[in-house]
Amino acid sequence: MAEAHLFAENNVRIKMAEGGSYAIKTEEERIQLNLPVFPRKIADLDNAAKRVLTYGAELDADHPGFKDNVYRQRRQYFAEIAFNYKHGQPIPRVQYTEEETNTWGRVFCELSKLYPSHACKEYLQNFNLLKRDCGYREDNIPQLEDVSTFLKDRTGFQLRPVAGYLSARDFLAGLAFRLFHCTQYIRHSSDPLYTPEPDCCHELLGHMPLLADKSFAQFSQEIGLASLGASEEEINKLATCYFFTVEFGLCTQDGQTRAYGAGLLSSIGELKHALSPNAKVLPFHPHVTSKQTCIITTYQDVYFISKSFEEAKHQMRQFAATIKRPFEIRYDPYTSSIEVLISPSDVCKVIESVRDELMVLAHVLSKLQCRVDK
Repeated sequence: MAEAHLFAENNVRIKMAEGGSYAIKTEEERIQLNLPVFPRKIADLDNAAKRVLTYGAELDADHPGFKDNVYRQRRQYFAEIAFNYKHGQPIPRVQYTEEETNTWGRVFCELSKLYPSHACKEYLQNFNLLKRDCGYREDNIPQLEDVSTFLKDRTGFQLRPVAGYLSARDFLAGLAFRLFHCTQYIRHSSDPLYTPEPDCCHELLGHMPLLADKSFAQFSQEIGLASLGASEEEINKLATCYFFTVEFGLCTQDGQTRAYGAGLLSSIGELKHALSPNAKVLPFHPHVTSKQTCIITTYQDVYFISKSFEEAKHQMRQFAATIKRPFEIRYDPYTSSIEVLISPSDVCKVIESVRDELMVLAHVLSKLQCRVDK
């Protein structure tokens, strides 16, 4: 069975939430400009993280832990950590139970056997670093705070705990700020090789190694930035592209097919299937991929392959440019905030700041060149 993923939609029960706390100078100005609501600062994501679609003890009847009161109480404990967390705080450390650690260990061992022959080289490089620096071991579930610090040092990404599914809009908005909403609970021990929802096995084993790769981190952020202020139709297209790349993506390396999608790299059965002759694989093209149906209860009908992360990133950038918005945006890494660009004067201000940085770099280049010439 396939792993559960953040962009699965329960269309019968769930109405997706709009999100954020967008702040123009005045509410009247926002209305006049017809600007949609979306988060402008990274701290605004505290509100979005509480709009979970499923969480805590509120498990569906077909969930493996539905009849296990001890498990449901444990899930409520993790939900309370996520709901009480605010940006900037250290992520609370968890004392995992022996049963939880054993479940993690079973998944860790089985997947570790497959990674050398199935995972892309970027994944393998960073997976080894996580084992060295963040306590990735069979007998230890890594702490989110340690992994978040590791990611921030390498790519600027950071984690925040979340109690369950978010809407596609809210989850993608987090990526725009290089923030990944990460579950802290673990799947039910009765079925360690399957989960109907994202858990820390999926997040820590599937997503974290590639969020430590600079090119992949940039790719993920660009999908998030493209989502801000987009229509529901465009959000669905972006979420689908995310699903078939970041969750189920394949790439070619050294003439062989390798997985980089977290849904594959955290699912023993589907990882084997996706790289087998039985899987249908097509070239990744956002305009085509965005129309594909996402499946969360069985293996995918089709997988999409890219020649490299760079190729996929370039294609997504072109695709994002087709999204119609009455404004443009720019991420300011110094303040972790979004700048809204409406007029030419807004762009000129950005150009001025970039010009200053280019002058500094040009000066550095000149000095280095002088040293080489001596």
